Amino acid sequence: MDDDPGGPRQAHTVRLELNDEPGELLGALEPIADRGGNLLSIFHERGSVTPRGRIPVEIDLEATASQFDAIIDALRGRGVNIIQAGTEHYGEEVTLLLVGHLIDTDLSDTVERLDGDSHASVIDISLAGEVGTDNVATARIRLAAEAGRIDDAIATVRGVADEKDLRVVEPLVGEA
Repeated sequence: MDDDPGGPRQAHTVRLELNDEPGELLGALEPIADRGGNLLSIFHERGSVTPRGRIPVEIDLEATASQFDAIIDALRGRGVNIIQAGTEHYGEEVTLLLVGHLIDTDLSDTVERLDGDSHASVIDISLAGEVGTDNVATARIRLAAEAGRIDDAIATVRGVADEKDLRVVEPLVGEA
């Protein structure tokens, strides 16, 4: 199939987050088969969960560039959360702190909104603070962002924090 207009077939890696429900993995695999992708391997770590409570899945597949693009579009169309598509999708990481009433401003909503930024994904979160929703807490959030889009990801964090009256402690950037 090297005469495909998308070019030669090559290996690609896709990292996804899936809900822990029957049929979710099959639903993520169908767009690959339907668009001519060839599965090389699937790593489905059901015993592990992401910060959003989903199951991480890594899929290695073989496809042309055009097939791969169609597969990614189809997965997004199904609402699948893609952490990484290919080798350069998320090329940078940044760790920030959010401080404030994280629980009563709905931490899961905060994470979902940060993930809604198409240029970044929350890859790790840890929460520290006193028990109860009325207390101030601190969340350490690690974001993966597309290469060159880290400033956009930080701007998204700032926007969500401003709306929820949270403080952002940003990494120091620049010359020493």
